[in-house]
Amino acid sequence: MRLADGRIIRFPAVMGILNVTPDSFSDGGLYIDPDRAVAHALEMEAAAAAIIDIGGESTRPVGAAEVSVETELARVMPVIERLAGRLRAPISVDTRRAAVARAALDAGAAIINDISALEHDPEMARVVAQARAAVILMHMRGGPTDHARHARYRDVLGEVAAYLGRRSRFALEAGVPRSRIILDPGLGFAKNARHNLILMGGLWRLCALGFPVAVGASRKRFVRALAGEGAEIVEIGNAAAHALAVASGAAVLRAHRVDAAMAALRMAAAIAAERRS
Repeated sequence: MRLADGRIIRFPAVMGILNVTPDSFSDGGLYIDPDRAVAHALEMEAAAAAIIDIGGESTRPVGAAEVSVETELARVMPVIERLAGRLRAPISVDTRRAAVARAALDAGAAIINDISALEHDPEMARVVAQARAAVILMHMRGGPTDHARHARYRDVLGEVAAYLGRRSRFALEAGVPRSRIILDPGLGFAKNARHNLILMGGLWRLCALGFPVAVGASRKRFVRALAGEGAEIVEIGNAAAHALAVASGAAVLRAHRVDAAMAALRMAAAIAAERRS
């Protein structure tokens, strides 16, 4: 993927997660201090993260609270401003709000990761298109505070594919370049464990929509439930999910532990390359 500034993201790639929140499900509070956040971003880039994804609003399935635009800006902007020009990897901002996206893009971000797939804020599509930014369109039902209670489907794979197809067409009609759209099935967002597994097993169907697909399995509840508790055990479960995602065609792995995700990616990509040769 070639970004507006000429930088190229080569797929498959790892997107390093940087939550600058006090209440995210895995690492809330660890990087609320801008100095620690900047240091961690540089560490993730050194571990071969191709994208750094900065988020200032928690979307954990239980207990998340919506924050104001002012609060979100106060969390993310000091980090973006300090990282712009220091990172080779492009900055992605995990936000649903056009005001946050505009400020972040003006400060040097290149990708907007919108969990609402441009639905939450009517101005978001215009902001992304005018900046010729890349965008990640994710499937979710409800909002950050209540999505867990919307996990009801007749055909989760078909419904998610149909939704992402509609939202990608919307983005194209709004002027977002086709080459800068990424789709995300939204594992854990209005999905139970079985839904997540079905989506992982049917990833090929989402890839068939014709856009790169991002997968965010890292440390999700279904991984912990299947792999077992304990930090290292969870990372092994993450690695299995990451490797299978890459083998199924995923372009982006959204991960907390970049080094472990890169190891899984390299192994899966090497095996897949030999299978195709």
